Amino acid sequence: MQLMFLGSGSAFCVTPDNYQSNVLLTSQTGKRLLIDCGTDIRFSLAALDMGYRDIDDIYISHLHADHVGGLEYLGFSTMFDKSCGRPGLYISESIENELWNNCLSGGMNTVDNKSCNLSDYFSVHSIAEKGKFAWEGTEFTLVPADHVEGKDRSMFSYGLFFKVGKHSIYLTTDTRFMPQWKNQYLQKADLILHDCETLSEATGVHAHYKELLGLPDAIRKKMWLYHFNDGPLPDCVADGFCGFIKRGQVFELPD
Repeated sequence: MQLMFLGSGSAFCVTPDNYQSNVLLTSQTGKRLLIDCGTDIRFSLAALDMGYRDIDDIYISHLHADHVGGLEYLGFSTMFDKSCGRPGLYISESIENELWNNCLSGGMNTVDNKSCNLSDYFSVHSIAEKGKFAWEGTEFTLVPADHVEGKDRSMFSYGLFFKVGKHSIYLTTDTRFMPQWKNQYLQKADLILHDCETLSEATGVHAHYKELLGLPDAIRKKMWLYHFNDGPLPDCVADGFCGFIKRGQVFELPD
């Protein structure tokens, strides 16, 4: 299996040659799972000579636009292209209705005088909040993480933990800082792909670089950083991390 970062920047990244942090998994059979589908997905795919026809399935971690803003493009493009089937859509059942009602229905609820819903565009696979799903023979475990805390409710982002061959991978998606005593997956994973805020002041909605610096050496040495902000980056390799992920960077995961 191959894992590629279509982009590695933050939600509002405008750095040349980078896009939002969406990830593409390709199985040995050539099937592709898009992990999150942000507003600039058509550009990040085009930069690699790909488009909507190259996406078989999609996983959505949470409802911010840099993770769901491209679903209208994919949904309409595949609906009106008669050579395409409906892409599969894997999503936690806790955010499925909100995805449609709060994010997509305003622009997608009517086509040719027909009222539509999410399943008219995608083959929806609802996943229990702390559940699992299988894709191309690999089992993925949803890892709920605090992302944005509100007065009445919090927004969770559902990271993924999965094994390919002898390797265990943890992709955080978007998370506040969760030290290893709260997050068993930092211990269990051989490869950690962690979102990392690099602003001068922490916003409290992502793990900040200064917070991740406090993790033990054994954790940092298996951790790659992504979802960083525009501007100069610290020397993370000197600080014991694997590095900052670049757009188009590929991780080969032997079966």
